[in-house]
Amino acid sequence: MPFFLYVLLLFPHLNATAENTLCRMMGDPKYAMLSKDGDINIGAIFPVHTKETLPSFEFRKKPQLLSCSSVSVRDFRLAQIMIFAIEEINRNESLLPNVSIGYRIYDSCSSRLSSMSAIMTVMNSQEFAAGERCNKQSPIHAIIGETESSATVILSRTTGPFKIPVISHSSACECLSNRKDYPSFFRTIASDYYQGSALAVLVKNLGWTWVGAVNSDNDYGNSGMDIFLKTAKKEGICVEYSVKFYRTEPEKLQKAINTMKQGTAKVIVAYVSFIEMGLLIDQLSIQNITGLQMIGVFGWITSTNLITPETFHVMGGSLGLALKKINIEGFLDFVNKSFWETAFPCSHRDGNYSQTKLNCNQYQDLLVIRNYHEDLSEHRYSSNVYKAVYAVAYALHDLLKCRGQEVCEKAQIIQPQQVVNSLKKVNFTVKFGDRVWFDSTGGVVGQYEVVNWQQDSDGSFQFKPVGYYDASLPPDQRFFINTENIIWAGQQLEKPRSVCSETCPPGTRKAVQKGRPVCCYDCITCADGEISNETDSNNCQQCPGEYWSNTENTECVLKAVEFLSFTEVMSIVLVFFALFGVGITVLVAILFYSKKDTPIVKANNSELSFLLLFSLTLCFLCSLTFIGRPTEWSCMLRHTAFGITFVLCISCVLGKTIVVLMAFKATLPGSNVMKWFGPAQQRLSVFAFTLIQVLICVLWLTISPPFPYKNMKHYKEKIILECSLGSTIGFWAVLGYIGLLALLCFILAFLARTLPDNFNEAKFITFSMFIFCAVWITFIPAYVSSPGKFTVAVEIFAILASSFGLLFCIFAPKCYIILFKPEQNTKQHLMVKTQTKSY
Repeated sequence: MPFFLYVLLLFPHLNATAENTLCRMMGDPKYAMLSKDGDINIGAIFPVHTKETLPSFEFRKKPQLLSCSSVSVRDFRLAQIMIFAIEEINRNESLLPNVSIGYRIYDSCSSRLSSMSAIMTVMNSQEFAAGERCNKQSPIHAIIGETESSATVILSRTTGPFKIPVISHSSACECLSNRKDYPSFFRTIASDYYQGSALAVLVKNLGWTWVGAVNSDNDYGNSGMDIFLKTAKKEGICVEYSVKFYRTEPEKLQKAINTMKQGTAKVIVAYVSFIEMGLLIDQLSIQNITGLQMIGVFGWITSTNLITPETFHVMGGSLGLALKKINIEGFLDFVNKSFWETAFPCSHRDGNYSQTKLNCNQYQDLLVIRNYHEDLSEHRYSSNVYKAVYAVAYALHDLLKCRGQEVCEKAQIIQPQQVVNSLKKVNFTVKFGDRVWFDSTGGVVGQYEVVNWQQDSDGSFQFKPVGYYDASLPPDQRFFINTENIIWAGQQLEKPRSVCSETCPPGTRKAVQKGRPVCCYDCITCADGEISNETDSNNCQQCPGEYWSNTENTECVLKAVEFLSFTEVMSIVLVFFALFGVGITVLVAILFYSKKDTPIVKANNSELSFLLLFSLTLCFLCSLTFIGRPTEWSCMLRHTAFGITFVLCISCVLGKTIVVLMAFKATLPGSNVMKWFGPAQQRLSVFAFTLIQVLICVLWLTISPPFPYKNMKHYKEKIILECSLGSTIGFWAVLGYIGLLALLCFILAFLARTLPDNFNEAKFITFSMFIFCAVWITFIPAYVSSPGKFTVAVEIFAILASSFGLLFCIFAPKCYIILFKPEQNTKQHLMVKTQTKSY
């Protein structure tokens, strides 16, 4: 006889007495019901056996009973916790006082056929056994079960039309949250909505973006995996493959194994129920597939039957979500006392239940379950069954109008719909501290432990808690995990990597590979002026106006400000030539001053010469205002000083040209022209020409003066600090006026170029004006096309070149005569040359 038969027959609540009757319907599994009558009865269906053998349906003889095998100690323990809770309530004088609760517990044999049969049996008040009617049971007021979601769907749809409340302890399928389809369904376990979301959060927080997925091909697995896939997509997690199988489909199981072997994902999310997971682990062990980091659900992650020396080498390091571990006070003693004293009547104990001595050998088949209580600490569904029973009790307590320790209204007829409505309002706290209430879907909030399969130093296995997920907390506090306490797949201390593409470092962005999931990408360096300061950035950010990306493209830094500073080599060279020009001009002035009484100085209008030398000195010095950081004053000074000094210079040259022409005319008999252009007229002309430029500059500065300007258009990576012209009309008016005077001077000098050499310097003025005009004509396109600080350098070069041209062309020949040909610096020499030329 199978050992579980002994358990069922010998357990005190199964005695076939007037109060404890074992009835059987044709086609039901053997020993299908544990029962005890009470004033109020609660039904329950648990898969106490996990395998079912169907009889022959050849219709040649009477069909035999279904054969069940492979006992699930876990689900038998759930039946025991239900009985324990009911007896505890029956002893409670404040909850349902003077009202006894009975129970009818059926075994569904993990079969849809047996489950349906059990449902119909538990719903009916009449059973058939050996041709007799068993009608002593009261109507069922609620049903506890089933364990699997698919079986619970069948149970809830069957009981739905009769409005009998169903309270499941482990059916987590989100599909059962639909109140339209399951209006009388409740559960003391959170729906897969929470578990699927928590799995995605777990994977995300551990840095995995490339995972494989396998699930049971039933309501539980399909619904849970669908939730995980949707949440994973929102979290940026890519699923390389998603395969499914069912316990009766070995070919799909093998396909799933092959897919896992060929895949590149090192992390596998297994949304698999207990039975399918056992089959999957067996195949992984047989084919020695190791190195996969399994992420599990509470359906199997804390099952002691799955963690063995044979399976640990492929499953060691598994992570998963488990139900909270709760110790129900008194249950261990209940199991030890009730079970051992009845199951082994020929045994005795030495003061405690740790030592068992068998005095007979007639129960050898039962020895396999002598350690029945050893894994109670890891059985995490017990508290859910306990809560479910108490929820029904509190609902009935309210319906029977029980007050204190008074007698409840037992005579009242309670309809199933009343129990459903009362269950929606229950709100109580059980003795181990958990508060029980049902939300609008009939479920509870998800609260899980994160456990890790580890092996102790003594070789034993444990489910070590390493974190938690609590959906009742604020979003930023719901998840916690301590990675330092985790042993990873393959007994590794380092977390495995599971990515389709390596992480893109800061300074790059992800570019999705065409035709592949978003987690498969190339890393593209951000363009200049763009940054990404995080890993795996989807886009690069443009730096704001005055900022530019650093060389690594990881942060925006202030753009380099460029202007022609005094410390640059180019500036030093320009300053040298400017000061050199000033020095030469001063030396020429000193030389002329020292020789002011000589004929050559007198003949060339010494007053205009000194004024010209003064203006040239200012021209050389005004070039220095273009060097250095532009400010409001320097911008206004550099352009106005340039315009006024050059007009002063050209006015002097123009005056000298007119004097040369007038002097030649004055040598003719009867000519009185010099009285119209004497020294006073010369000073007035220079003043008048210069005054016009001063007025233009004043008007320019008044209307729209030059100002410092940060030019960020010419160069993207740097700022050109320059002087904006303000009014471009004002700038070109200044240049135009200078050009006009220069052109007039050039024409007059060109006309006077044939005059006698010793009486004029027209040909030198002509040449100097030619150089002056050439420089400034060339300056215009160079100025427009030169970038950045080179624009200023071009302008300084034009000022220096034209100034040197005027200085050398006009004064070099005279200085040569004064210094090296003093014999020619006489009036007689000049007169002789004149007479010679006149002939």
